[in-house]
Amino acid sequence: MMTSIDQVIEAARAAGRKRIAVAAAQEESALEAACDAYEAGLAEPILVGDGAAIKAVAAKAKLDVSSFRIVEEKDNAKAAALAVALVRSGEADMLMKGILDTSILLKAALNKESGLNAGRLTSHVGVIESPHYHKLLLVTDAAINIAPDLPAKLDLVANAVAVAQALGIERPKVAMLAAVEKVNAEKMPCTADAAIITQMNRRGQVKGCVVDGPLALDNAVSAESARIKKIDSEVAGDADILVAPDIEAGNVLYKCLLDLGGARGSGLVVGAARPIVLTSRADSAATKLASIALASLCAARELSACSG
Repeated sequence: MMTSIDQVIEAARAAGRKRIAVAAAQEESALEAACDAYEAGLAEPILVGDGAAIKAVAAKAKLDVSSFRIVEEKDNAKAAALAVALVRSGEADMLMKGILDTSILLKAALNKESGLNAGRLTSHVGVIESPHYHKLLLVTDAAINIAPDLPAKLDLVANAVAVAQALGIERPKVAMLAAVEKVNAEKMPCTADAAIITQMNRRGQVKGCVVDGPLALDNAVSAESARIKKIDSEVAGDADILVAPDIEAGNVLYKCLLDLGGARGSGLVVGAARPIVLTSRADSAATKLASIALASLCAARELSACSG
């Protein structure tokens, strides 16, 4: 079981470079991330976009992209479709966002006829290494699903569990977060969703993990808090996965851990046929590299499953 971001990067390096198609790659931070991932032995970039602009941006930033394959397409929407097609055909193993809106990339990636749709909801999963927690912590969903209903939350759990298992966590502990640990279906519907998913897990309908909820954040990550509140739970105080009730809670939690909590992080979109890296220009170089490493590990697991 991996317990640090460095171990994630090392495991991805050991698995060998995975081919990553970068859609609309003519952007400095995306090219920098691609070059860093190549130099770290994590990825073999395929740059899809305006070839002249890609070379100009790389030259200005003093980045060497001469050994990378460049697929010419000036239109961003068409570049997204081309990058998706490379992944769909097997020429690339994972997808990465360049200088285009996330909605454009996801529209291409989730197209039912030509995309990477795998038949379930896609979601963002962040992997966090906090100096205040004893192991890696997965957080979902901070970026994609605004107000997930019960069926959507089941997909969020399944997606996060798949990422946890790629990190060597065979039976991850899932905390369904809320503001309180008691069910209040009328005023806090998310507490009822949490209780239902917990019961479904106990009856074997949610597999590969152990679920408990509703749990407030302190109960999920602090054994002392759980003890004081007399919460008897395998998950409380030792959660591997935190499932936020909505995107606002997930986004604030994820960014607070990184920007105020001194944590290291990585993130990707899962639920499609192959992992999708959605790096932001505001992300640090370390976060981008870790995100590509995480995607590479997940891609390796999926490719192994396909070949098996």
